Amino acid sequence: MTVAQKRAASPKFDNSFLSSLQKQFPNLVPPVIAILIFLAIWQLFSWTPGATLPGPIQVIQDTWILILYPFYDKGGTDKGLFWQILASLQRVAISYTLAAIVGIGLGVLIGVNQTMSKALDPLFQLLRTVPPLAWVPISLAALRQNEPAALFVIFITAIWPILINTAVGVTQIPQDYNNVAKVLQLNRKEYFINILIPSALPYIFTGLRIAIGLAWLAIIAAEIVMSGIVGIGFFIWDAYQNNNVSEVILALVYIGIVGLILDKLMAALQNWILPTEQK
Repeated sequence: MTVAQKRAASPKFDNSFLSSLQKQFPNLVPPVIAILIFLAIWQLFSWTPGATLPGPIQVIQDTWILILYPFYDKGGTDKGLFWQILASLQRVAISYTLAAIVGIGLGVLIGVNQTMSKALDPLFQLLRTVPPLAWVPISLAALRQNEPAALFVIFITAIWPILINTAVGVTQIPQDYNNVAKVLQLNRKEYFINILIPSALPYIFTGLRIAIGLAWLAIIAAEIVMSGIVGIGFFIWDAYQNNNVSEVILALVYIGIVGLILDKLMAALQNWILPTEQK
């Protein structure tokens, strides 16, 4: 009887899987077709006389070992792409967390204090326009070591969208909410927990989502010009120095995939935390 029940349940599982696949099929077809067209055009251009950029077929042929063995570790900076990406992600996680803490804190302070906002806004607007690569020599000169310098570059790049969006979210709290807080005579802690943070949360998540992409871009820029550290940025620079263009292209593909995953994870976290009416 138990066996019969299990056998009866498997077709239902298959049907539900197939039905869900069919529902997602219309959404999967357009990007797949676009990617195939892009690869075909790229391959055709690589076959033209005088082309120096390898096509997708040659890239796969040249980097087959790196694709098959991403976990190898021969010591030093000679590691597989998994370890290179993991090292970069660890740096991003540390600096991004610090940027989120400091950015949200300063954003709230600026949002509730007009004097602080007027005093610091010109400075913040000036600093946030500095490109990540421009911070590299400053961080190296100040910190003298590659690792903390790379962490600082990510931090200083990621903090601005978090800080600015948080400040805007705090200033956009509806006046009705503030009136209710006065009527209920909420203290600062209660106002912060029950009014300020819930109201500013959509703006905070917007800043966090922008910042995660900027942090991933910043670590690549920082590692490219910092020698001797394990990371996908240094891997790209080392491959370029050795004229391994196919390895550079493979690393760029992995960077794009990781960046897409980070953005989707942040979007999923936002949808999970935010109430339905705030999405």
